[in-house]
Amino acid sequence: MSAPGTGAAAPGATPLVDRVRSRLAATGGELTQAAVAAAVRAESGGVASDLDVLSALRVLRQEFVGAGPLDQLLRDPRTTDVLVCGPTSVWVDRGAGLERTPVRFPDDAAVRRLAQRLAIAAGRRLDDASPYVDGWVADAGVRLHAVLPPVAADGTCLSLRVLRPAAHDLTALRASGTLDATGEALLRAVLAARLAFVVSGGTGSGKTTILAALLAAVDPRERVVCVEDAEELRPRHPHVVRLVARPANIEGAGGVTLRDLVRQALRMRPDRLVVGEVRGAEVCDLLAALNTGHDGGAGTVHANSAGEVPARMEALAAAGGLGRDALHSQLAAAVQVVLHMRRMPSGQRVLDTVGVLGRDHQAGHHTTTVRPVWTRSHSWTSDRAALGALLQEREVALPW
Repeated sequence: MSAPGTGAAAPGATPLVDRVRSRLAATGGELTQAAVAAAVRAESGGVASDLDVLSALRVLRQEFVGAGPLDQLLRDPRTTDVLVCGPTSVWVDRGAGLERTPVRFPDDAAVRRLAQRLAIAAGRRLDDASPYVDGWVADAGVRLHAVLPPVAADGTCLSLRVLRPAAHDLTALRASGTLDATGEALLRAVLAARLAFVVSGGTGSGKTTILAALLAAVDPRERVVCVEDAEELRPRHPHVVRLVARPANIEGAGGVTLRDLVRQALRMRPDRLVVGEVRGAEVCDLLAALNTGHDGGAGTVHANSAGEVPARMEALAAAGGLGRDALHSQLAAAVQVVLHMRRMPSGQRVLDTVGVLGRDHQAGHHTTTVRPVWTRSHSWTSDRAALGALLQEREVALPW
């Protein structure tokens, strides 16, 4: 019998496993541990040995309950991502980069079954007609992405992002090395001044972590309304309203977009409006909201550097029909600060750059630029006065 957690069955258990799979598929219903155990007892009929029954029960529990052989990885509190690239290639990120694990699936069909079951749990469809899926599995606390062959040439691919409740505040992030003392003081000043800010960075750079920590530090008398594509933001704040987008069903009906939710959030009396990740046309509504008295708002956006944020916003706004000049004009008026996160080669996530947005007039066009006022490597820059002016205008003490 294979080692626990590998997902492979003992040779003698395979016919029994196949019969139980067929029985469970025929009966339908919720695939609980009790249902799996009952099916194993019914199909063994006293003919199979105790060893075969136990082996089949272990394999089927892994296959039909929870995340199967990936459960052990997902339960590790250090795990941020689990990646499956076919039955013999399972990787985990525990905060120090990707590591290959000894976890194995019997074959690609087993990976496919797990992917399809997780997709069903996320309320999505995954089959030959819809060979990829992106969804949120609430029971497992993971964001799911899966791709089936032949689109995935080397076998079914699963990407699981573990989403945990916010466990860090600004003080804890300083202790962990994400911030230094200057960075923490700077961020607290930005919050106190109710400056609108965008957190930028690459995938896994810590954007959501630092945004959750910042929201936890917001005055508890303020109402924070968060709009998200997936339930990632869970700040430790006493008054948070979370709105989550919903994909359309198989018939293409019932979808609720981020843009829909931003508009609804504006009617909910937010003191701070937060978009978990700006990734499309909703940027138009967010900027419009921040330009109509909703100061102190925030969001995250994928960008390689702080200086690339305006170009990224321009590309996203184009999907919403907002022209280049209009976007740059609204962006400069709506957002004051960019916080750029970076993931170091060691896996450490750090606040790398803090910049302020300003207008630049070139050849008759109005563009928005980001001027760094603080960097992790060089501390304060010559543009520090630009941030100082914003803070003094709102009667907040300078953090230097």
